[in-house]
Amino acid sequence: MSADSAATHGLGWADAWNIARRDLNARFKGLRLLLVCIFLGTAALAAIGTLTASIERELESSGRELLGGDLEVEVWQRDLSSDELATLSEYGEVSGGYRLQAMASTDDAAAPVELKSVEDNYPLFGTLTLTDGTKATAPSGNNAYLAQGALDRLGIEVGDSFRVGTMSMVAAGVIANEPDRLSEGFQLGPTVIVDKNVPIDAGLLQPGSLYQSKYRIAFDDAGVDPEGVEEALTEAFPNAGFDFRNRDRASPGADRFVTRMSDFLTLVGLAALVIAGIGIAGGVSSYLDQRRASIATLKVLGASSRDIVRIYALQIAVAAVVGSALGLATGVLVTPFLGMALEGLLPVEGGFVIEPAPLLLAGGYGILVAFAFASAPLLRARSFPAMALMRSRIVPLSRDKRALFATAAGLVAICVLALVTSSQVLLTAGFLVGAGLALLALAALGLGLQYAARKLPRPSNPLLRSALANIHRPGAPTSALVTALGFGLAAFVLLAAIQSAIDGNIQSRVPKEAPDYVVIDLAPENEAQFTELVTSPFPDAVVRTVPTMRGAVLAFGPEGDMQRTADLEEIPDGAWALRGERGITYSDTAPDGSRVVEGSWWSPFHTGEPLVSIDKEFADAAGLEVGDMLTMGILGQTRDVRIANLREIDWETMGFNFTMVFSRNAISDVPHKLSATIDLPDGASTQERAELLRAMVREYPSSSVVEVGDVLVQAATLLEQVGLATLAAAAVAVLAGLAVLMGAIAAARAARTYDTVVLRVMGASRRQILGLQLAEYGLIAGALALVALALGSGLAWVIITQLFEFDWLPDWGVVLAVLGMGLAMVLAFALGGSLPLLRAKPAQALREL
Repeated sequence: MSADSAATHGLGWADAWNIARRDLNARFKGLRLLLVCIFLGTAALAAIGTLTASIERELESSGRELLGGDLEVEVWQRDLSSDELATLSEYGEVSGGYRLQAMASTDDAAAPVELKSVEDNYPLFGTLTLTDGTKATAPSGNNAYLAQGALDRLGIEVGDSFRVGTMSMVAAGVIANEPDRLSEGFQLGPTVIVDKNVPIDAGLLQPGSLYQSKYRIAFDDAGVDPEGVEEALTEAFPNAGFDFRNRDRASPGADRFVTRMSDFLTLVGLAALVIAGIGIAGGVSSYLDQRRASIATLKVLGASSRDIVRIYALQIAVAAVVGSALGLATGVLVTPFLGMALEGLLPVEGGFVIEPAPLLLAGGYGILVAFAFASAPLLRARSFPAMALMRSRIVPLSRDKRALFATAAGLVAICVLALVTSSQVLLTAGFLVGAGLALLALAALGLGLQYAARKLPRPSNPLLRSALANIHRPGAPTSALVTALGFGLAAFVLLAAIQSAIDGNIQSRVPKEAPDYVVIDLAPENEAQFTELVTSPFPDAVVRTVPTMRGAVLAFGPEGDMQRTADLEEIPDGAWALRGERGITYSDTAPDGSRVVEGSWWSPFHTGEPLVSIDKEFADAAGLEVGDMLTMGILGQTRDVRIANLREIDWETMGFNFTMVFSRNAISDVPHKLSATIDLPDGASTQERAELLRAMVREYPSSSVVEVGDVLVQAATLLEQVGLATLAAAAVAVLAGLAVLMGAIAAARAARTYDTVVLRVMGASRRQILGLQLAEYGLIAGALALVALALGSGLAWVIITQLFEFDWLPDWGVVLAVLGMGLAMVLAFALGGSLPLLRAKPAQALREL
């Protein structure tokens, strides 16, 4: 196309692309910050979305296998009646069994195990696999399949004998894959799978014993709605206390964990993209500033403003697409490694996974963010006359109001996309509002710093005087630096606050002072002898026993206007005690670790109306008050009790904490057993502890002993895994923040070449120039420290308390130390970014003006 034609009609997209392609450096020089920022945000979102979608698809498609049926019916401390079993059988094939804590032992060792007894048709779905490659069915007779951990604890091999309760068993195989493991939840020992009759024959199922009866149904008609069956069974047996799970929610805990972690990681990815967007704006501004001579030349040759936009929009688009593509590829590549870290905890598909929807979403976010933040500098460049472009070093270029509308439109598109694709709209909306307010606050702070620098008295020190002048002089990049530094430092604070708060939860939720053993299913008549067994070798040991049983809240509320639990569409947040059967006890006095805050405790051996004390948090969540009523289902019986008081419970202790504690006359006549905690003196040796454990197993074979140390290790490991995942995710935001910091400093450096040259011509030394840079960045960073502390810790508080529902326990010493490290890093970057200024040649720089 001729120059006259171009001047008359403008460049077409093909001609604009030819110019853009020739002008675009193969290594994206000048656009690397844009490319890196888009890469980081897109990679994070791609990996998060791919992993989450893979897990959710696996949970959905493998629901039957994970649950072991279409529907699971569970009750505590009893088996199903013949009528209940007959009703279940009307819907399809039924496979039942029991799950309970038990002790496995040999003459030399003892170990707590999770005993799982199953019928001959187990599993209804999926495959039980042994380590030798055998696809097994339920074991028969006295054969048992053991997890490797049980073999290791007992010191036995396949073919050896061991005892469970009063029954001798044979280790017939080692479990490689237990198809319904995930749906079973947290366990206090390795799994041992046995025939359904073993717990009965071994004397483990006695009146009052704590065990679960679990029955899975494989529907004859696959189209049957599981929730409809749940409602029908609840109506047929309203007082049975059934707890249900179905194929659509085979593992509610896993579903909830995946959803919460996905929401958190997605917000982190969005935060990284928001921070990256600031870097993109600075990077594009710097790039266009470097290309001012080319833009001026094109305008002199007749290129229109629209042509300029087309040419450089194409270049930015190429960089954005390349950055997004690299990010998507990286997200796919790292997903298998994330899956390996979660193997055994969640169902993750092995190998590389391609999930189109999350990848398209991540790519869409990348492109939207690129153009939302690049549009302002791009549109400003279109309206400048050629001579202004030639002299832009000393004549600041005016702003274009249309750029503001373009940026706003891009940001609105990003917000709409985030809200439409979020599973927690309110949380995402809150994050977006918070990010917007943070941007406005930082922008306002930038203006405030410029105003303060202009009004402050001139320091006598020439370096400080020049540093203050640089903050408020015309064309100063103070606002961009404040925004970039603010988000960058806030990312450091966010990382430190989250990690130290999780560490604090590990320290508080996994107490150092905990009982050595917890004993389950101890017969009340054996209490005295059991205490003597423990205190004979350890006179200073402390043994505490409490009655334990299971019960379900069937109805609750004011007398005469009670709400049936079965009629609730969903359980209110915090009212988890309404979901299924829960541990309950009775007591004449308020339990240790509890404090009555409303109402009063009943007198010892109370004989009046049956009463109950409940946890205040549960009461608030369920809308209960002192004087309201509960209808309890216990072993198929119903009991009406009145709420006498509300308690605050210290859940962080490892003692017995019950949401509901009843008066003795309310439930003591129900068959039950005792649970006990044992605190041994500090001087007890490992050998003495092992001898006591074997003695307890030998004398009370139907009881189960749990070594609390192992439980604490499991709990700490789980919290540490959450902390590690959080640390890795938050690191993405920190990396984005660092990229933006370096980009902002680089952009400011390009704008200050002329200033540095003038200072050098006037006789300024290298040390003075570096001191000037450090003084300027030090003043800005120092002013931002408190803002970054508030911004980063505020976002960390939301993540810890609202998303993870942990306590807010950050280590402020660590947080402040990390913030100090971030400030030092900013100054180091500023110093490093200033070194090229010293190499600028005065003659060449002055000729370019």
